[in-house]
Order: sequence, then structure tokens, then C-alpha cells
Amino acid sequence: MGDPSETPELPPLPERARRFRPAYAADPIDEEFAGSALGAEPAAPQARRIGRSTAFFSIATGASRIAGLVREIIAAGYFGVGPAMTAFTIAFQIPNLVRSLFADAALQGAFVPVFTEQLEAGNRREAFRLASTLIFLTTAVLGVITALFVLVAPLLVPALVPDLDEATQDLTVALSQLLFPILVMLGVSGVVVGVLNSYNRFAVFAIAPLFWNLAIIAVLVAISPLFSGDDRIYAYAIGVLAGTALQLGMVSWDLRNTPFRLLRVFEWRGELVKKVLLLMLPVTISLGLINVNLVINSLVGALVPGTLAGTGEPLAEYAPAAIDKAFRIYMLPQGMFSVAVATVIFPTLARYAARRDYGDLRRTMANGMRMILLVLVPAAAAILVLSEPMIRLVYERGEFSPQQTPLVATALYWFAFSLPFNGLFLILTRTFFSLQRPWTPTWIAALNLAITAGAALAFYEPFGVAGIVAATAIATAASVAAQVAVLRRPLGGIEFPKLLDAAVRITLASAALAGVSWLVWDALDAALGRGTGTQIIALGTALAAGGLAYLGAVLALRVPEARQLLGVARR
Repeated sequence: MGDPSETPELPPLPERARRFRPAYAADPIDEEFAGSALGAEPAAPQARRIGRSTAFFSIATGASRIAGLVREIIAAGYFGVGPAMTAFTIAFQIPNLVRSLFADAALQGAFVPVFTEQLEAGNRREAFRLASTLIFLTTAVLGVITALFVLVAPLLVPALVPDLDEATQDLTVALSQLLFPILVMLGVSGVVVGVLNSYNRFAVFAIAPLFWNLAIIAVLVAISPLFSGDDRIYAYAIGVLAGTALQLGMVSWDLRNTPFRLLRVFEWRGELVKKVLLLMLPVTISLGLINVNLVINSLVGALVPGTLAGTGEPLAEYAPAAIDKAFRIYMLPQGMFSVAVATVIFPTLARYAARRDYGDLRRTMANGMRMILLVLVPAAAAILVLSEPMIRLVYERGEFSPQQTPLVATALYWFAFSLPFNGLFLILTRTFFSLQRPWTPTWIAALNLAITAGAALAFYEPFGVAGIVAATAIATAASVAAQVAVLRRPLGGIEFPKLLDAAVRITLASAALAGVSWLVWDALDAALGRGTGTQIIALGTALAAGGLAYLGAVLALRVPEARQLLGVARR
């Protein structure tokens, strides 16, 4: 199968995929499968396309997050936080950790630039052979890992969680054996999504997580009556399996709308496959280093001196959980906007890198950076003035007391400073990936880790939780500065004057948002009180009023990206 002469003839394109053909460059040798992924695209239509895709991706992500919250609420109603839920959480985290390191961002970050490079060179057949091999290779490797884990789980899981009682350990083993096959489906999905993104197809990929959540909810509600006691948690696990299979099926079905053909080849020793795997190594290390940052926050948080106000209890017992809960809210705008922009522009960056068109690559990257600032600077401003009411509304009920709210709000307040920088970090990291230079962001991630650890250890004693989270912001800002410094040379700059001009205008507009939001919330809070319903009204109205003030300000200040996104919304 490694001999190109053995490749089967590629079948004719289906009618839907033929819609792409006018954008391809004709090739007299193999016209059907020659040319670039999407051909040349004028700057203005491309900017509109990126804007539309980003807006849709953000909306779909928001809907998925809401569905995920509903799923968590329903699951909490069924299982609470008892032993069954503990067993499920551990069992789900094991394959999810492997996926996050090897089968998701790492695979896509390495695969998309190489796949796109082949398309741009007119080597569509080689691109298809690469993708097909990776699909089969991913299935085989992750399938073997899954089989081995299922066999050793009765020995491995108790060693990982020795403090659980025997019954909970047994349940964790059984659930982990049931859930581990999702690793194979997620790995294959990573390659499929890479192909879709290379053809600028994001819609199905964006909405698939929404249907993942809905499928889990449906299965849980439908079949949980078939079980009793703690065994009802199996319904939740089966729902995750069904949702993951549905997600893979959705993105695989969308391949019909591209020219891609799955070939019966398995060139696992091929040069392109080796190239992808070599590129994956530093990406995986980077992801691991980023995850270690979160661990550092928790570990240093456990060292915070003092007591929790109003309780007299050691602050160290609350700080790690407070940082984690603040981080979950911080990740909402990060996931909705930063990931959306980075995902949508990544294939375009890879395409320009393959063409050695560094001018358009620089302009696309800079436009993505300005879009990040346009959305995340005002989000940060809103958090800065409304962090405490946000935490009160989301968390303050049950065992979460009013005394805990200021601590979590403090962590969220300081997380706000890193919000725009982390968005820029994602864009710049994808730029390095598109240039097939993944080791640079790996070394920068190591720098980020060192600064985070050093600053957190220096600041936790005098500043507590605020110092630990501020260390994250300092490290992220330093990492962005390092990325910019490295990229300036190969790209001939990063359009810094335009970026600085946009940042100043956006910051001024965000100040208007902050002022209006706080004034409206303060007035409504005093008038309506702090019931759950009135808090929703007060906070929602304040954010809406601030958003309108921000929109008016960025339009008055003539921020180009604001007009671009407004045009997308009108369409």
C-alpha cells in the first residue's frame, strides 16, 4: 500500500463537492483533483467570510455552553456530587486527558498546515492519501490503546485513586472501561475536522458539540429508569458514548460537501505522515505545559495565608476551588470568541504560509488580533466592574455562602486582565503552527510556565488569590510579547501601528461600557434587591446597556473591525 502506483482510481466528485470546483486552479495533468484548496480569494470577501464564520462559531459555542449547563444541572439532579458522580468524573477525565494531549488540538495543529500545503501545491491526491492514512492510523493506534486500557483498568484505576472505597473504585473501573472508546471517536473526529476546516467548512463542526450535549441529556432521561441506585450513572456514560458517536457522524457526513475522498491506503511510514507526527510532538508538549499552569494555580493557592472573612476558616482551604470556579467563568468568553477566531482563521493562515504569501498571512493574522481585542477587551471591562454580581448570581446558593463570593470575585477580577492576552496568544500560536514552526510556541509556553510559577510564589503571600491570578496575567502578556518579537522578522512586522490604534480606540469604548454597566447595575441592584430573578434582570440589563454603549462608541470612534462585524450581523 505504500507504493503510489497502488492507489485506487479516485471516483468522480459528488454533485455537492463539484460546487467547489470553480475555485480550483485547473491542472492539465489531473484537472479533477488539482489546484489549491480554495483558490485565490479577494481580501474583502475573505474578511466577510471570516467574520461570518466567526460569528456563527461564537453563537454555536454559546448555545453549546448553555446546553452543557443544562446537562450539568440535570446530571446534578440525578446524581448530586456523591460517589457515583465522583466515579463518572474520574472515568471521563482519563480518556479526556489523553484526547486533549494527542487527539485534538495537537493533531489538528500539525495536520492542517501539511494537508493545506499539499492542496496548495496541487498535490490533492497526496493530501487525500495523507488524511486517509491518518484516519486509519489514528483508529488503529487509539484502538490498541483503548483495548490495553480496558484490560489493565482493574489494576490501574485503583492505583490512581487509592482513597476511594472499594465500591466506588469498582464503579470507576467499569465506567472508565465503558467510556474509554470515545478516545478513538474523538481522534478520528480530529482528522475529519482538520479536513473540513481546510475547506473552510465550520458550520457542522461548530454545532456538533450542541448536539453532543443534547444527545447526552436525551439518553440520560430516556434510559436512566432502566437502572437503579448508583447504577443509574451508566445511563450518563452511555449518553456520552452516544453523543460522541453522533458528533463523529455529523462531521463525517459533512465531508460529502468537500472534494475529499477516503482512500484505502495505510502509508504509516510515508514522509508526510512522519512530518505530521514530528509537528505533533512540540504541540503536545505545549498543551501539557499549559495544563500545568492550572495545576500551579491550585498548588500555590493551597499555600495562601490568612482566613476567609466572616468564617475564621483557613483561606488555603478555599483558594484553589475559588480560582477554579473563577477560571470556569473566565473561559466562557475565551471559548466563545478566542477559540472561534483562532479556529476560523487557522486554515487561511496555513494556506498563505503554504503559498509563501507572508503579506496576506500577516494581514490575516493582524485582522484576527484586532477582532480578538474588539470582543475580549470589552468582555474584560465588564468583568472588572461586575465580577462580584456575576459570581453571586452564578454560584451563591446551597453550600456556596456569601462569604465565599468576594474571594471568587477577586480571582475573576484578576483573570480579566489576561483575557485579551490569552486570545492574542491563541492567534499567534496558530500562526506559528501555520508556518510549521511549532517548537517556538513550545519554548514560549515553557517561559510562560516559569513566569507563572515564579510570580505566583512571589505574590501569593502578600497578595493572596489576587497575586496568584495576576501572575497568570503577567505570564500571558510576556508570552504574547515574546511571540510578537519572534514573528516580526519572518512576517516583516505585525502591523503594530494599526493594532495599537485599534487597541486604544477599543479601550476607550470599553471604558464607556464599564461605566454604563456599573451605573445601571448599581441602580437596579438598589431598587430591585438580590433575589435570583431580580439579579438576572439587573445584571442582564446592565450588560445590555453597556453593550449598546460600547457599540455606539466603537462606531463613533470608527473602529474598522466593528463595522465589519456589524455588516456581518446585518446580513
